Amino acid sequence: RFRKAKLHVEKAIKEKKIFAVQGPYPIIRRLLRARGWVERKLPCNGKQLKQQPGDQKKQQPEKAASGGGDEQGETVLNPPPWPRDNGNKGDSDEDTKEDSRQCNEDSDDIHELMSFLVQDQVPNFLWTIRLSSIDQKLLPRIEVVNRYPRLYALCTKEGLCQSLQNLPWFQQVDFNTFFPRCYRLGIEDEQEAFIEDFRLTAARSLLKLALQKVGDRPVGTEQRPKSDKVPGDCIAHPMLSTAGPCSPPYPQLLEEALEVCEQHLGVLGHQDIDRNTPSPCRTCIDWDRFLQEYYRVAHEGTRLVLSREQREQCQDLLQRLEEQLPQLCIEGNLNVWILKPSAKSRGRGIVCATRLEEVLKQARSCSNLSARVCEWVVQKYVERPLTIFNTKFDIRQWFVVTDWKPLTVWFYRECYLRFCSRPFSLCHLEPARHLCNVSVQKRYKALHPDPRVPPEKIWSNKQFQAHLAQLGRADAWQQVMVPGMKAAILSALRCARDQVGSRKGSFELFGADFLIGEDFRPWLLEINSCPTMRPSSAVTRRLCANVQRDTLRLVLDRKENPACSIGAFELLYREAAVASCLPVGLKLLVTGSSLKKA
Repeated sequence: RFRKAKLHVEKAIKEKKIFAVQGPYPIIRRLLRARGWVERKLPCNGKQLKQQPGDQKKQQPEKAASGGGDEQGETVLNPPPWPRDNGNKGDSDEDTKEDSRQCNEDSDDIHELMSFLVQDQVPNFLWTIRLSSIDQKLLPRIEVVNRYPRLYALCTKEGLCQSLQNLPWFQQVDFNTFFPRCYRLGIEDEQEAFIEDFRLTAARSLLKLALQKVGDRPVGTEQRPKSDKVPGDCIAHPMLSTAGPCSPPYPQLLEEALEVCEQHLGVLGHQDIDRNTPSPCRTCIDWDRFLQEYYRVAHEGTRLVLSREQREQCQDLLQRLEEQLPQLCIEGNLNVWILKPSAKSRGRGIVCATRLEEVLKQARSCSNLSARVCEWVVQKYVERPLTIFNTKFDIRQWFVVTDWKPLTVWFYRECYLRFCSRPFSLCHLEPARHLCNVSVQKRYKALHPDPRVPPEKIWSNKQFQAHLAQLGRADAWQQVMVPGMKAAILSALRCARDQVGSRKGSFELFGADFLIGEDFRPWLLEINSCPTMRPSSAVTRRLCANVQRDTLRLVLDRKENPACSIGAFELLYREAAVASCLPVGLKLLVTGSSLKKA
């Protein structure tokens, strides 16, 4: 047995097939072993593995040093207890439990013996849940790594918001066509821009409410369902006005909304360039009073009475605004915004709000904490999403970046849908109806569930396509959604790549989250690094295994055989190589003569 293990190890070292896995990835481990790779197992108890530079002596585990860096002159492969995954939607606690089980698996197997024999070898392939746990002196010696450093500009809510604002410098695409408008509340200028946007959206919503009737009742009087809130949830509900729903709004309310929208159209048409036209939100309107009256109309059912001329003005203004504002199609009547903490994942800390003061109060609630923890972004909530059986869903779409310079991106043709637990309703802003994260929805039980909604709250894209065919829109997937998701992913990568740490030999599997609008257009919500591979359903058990298998085909097998199968991956984009601008030997010499004085 020892002889067999030794021969296998010698062959693996010669062929550079030593790997290490950090995190709950049993599929990766099994697939690499099937390819003849030998694992160098990493400690799971916070111990560190030290190796003298230039030496291949047997290593001895030592306790990790606390409160300081690694000792000088030593190469350290030091994974602490499995850290929280910043870009992962799964549960870190469950990751730790699962990985602890993996550390004890095959204890009497030949793999344990082979791992002991290669403990002095630098891995040729590393699949890790967190790059920062690997010593930077050792990292350059590992040929293939599944992570890129410095992904803040792409994989945090704040970073993506900032990166997409710079998109016009990279390509002539308006990010407002695929990314709901977003503001960083920690930046004073952006907070002011959000306040102005909130007011303008309220004015547009008032025009819609003036035209809309719900049966025989005035608009905004939909009954709220009973609360089934889970303890600890934070939900921002509209607050009742002291004026009461029966008292009519002040007479100038609708006229002020019409005036503001007309001024905004002038700004959008650049009519304010050659004259001192004030900003629509800096007019003589009393915005505090305007918003309070708008809340009464939108949330309490206060009746608006308008003349035929005003009705025609509302219709005309909304039609012209629709031509100028690509996001008017996702706005409803209630002006809902979603507030997200930048430093958290898996839906933690996210709240929806319909009042300006609620958003600003929430953003200031952690002012005593460090600036890094306290950063918030506020984003326009998609009030008109496509629903399935009156239930909200989003899409997790995978893609792989194998190089940043030149940018090379691979799109995965399979994905899955995540459903909420309860029917969609803007009258009740609880997470069970609005946040599709698996880690959020597992806290809720569906009350009187629609039997057509899958009990595991997961669908494959094939099931979704079948549903679209039943709606008579079988073409929407290939003609609208997939091209839209590809374009959004590529745009995000282009404007963030200069901020990402590029490293030859590295690659990364990402998970992008999309919401689908009523018109079937996809809206990018966020991009996750190191997306969870833990299956939560029969669908994800199959798809997560497939994407891991195909990723190894793409980054390992394809190197030896470019014609090999890469499964469901397809090349999305490969940037053309840029020739050197200045040929070697070119002399930049300026010649001329001085000007003679008259």
